[in-house]
Amino acid sequence: MQRSVMDRIIDTIEAIAALFVGLVAADIFISVALRRFFSVQIPDSYDFGRMLLGILIFWGIAATSYRGGHITVDLVWAQASPKWKRVIDVFATLVLLFVVSVQTYTLFDKVTATYHDHVLTYDLGLPTWPFFAVAWIGDVSAVVLIAIRSYRLIFHPEDIHDEKLPDSEIRGR
Repeated sequence: MQRSVMDRIIDTIEAIAALFVGLVAADIFISVALRRFFSVQIPDSYDFGRMLLGILIFWGIAATSYRGGHITVDLVWAQASPKWKRVIDVFATLVLLFVVSVQTYTLFDKVTATYHDHVLTYDLGLPTWPFFAVAWIGDVSAVVLIAIRSYRLIFHPEDIHDEKLPDSEIRGR
């Protein structure tokens, strides 16, 4: 079976999000081990950890937004018929698309402000704007994935890979 371009985009974004989980975990583990056993601190480890965690959050938003793996409150949805569940899902996804699009726009302002203000890390004096830019790219990825999810919910609900629903309920069978 050949995977569609959309599925490859989704898989790539999820793999990048997983990479950042690994980087954050490695940063924390190495920093703690060096401090505990060798009394050595990595220069700017706090700044790197903080910025990597921010990157992870935005890429995590991208990864969870498509799969429906984020926290939801489904009191009304659980009682609705399959037709109304789909209507609720489409509406909620379109609202999420709007909110994350606005967030992406405002985060771009933060990236440019950080660049123009020449904000640097404390120890090494490295510019911080590239970290903000990578976080922004994660947010752009979230917009792309939510747009793909919206498109599929509206036109091809059989292509949705939703964690909260069995396939039969997604399609309304």
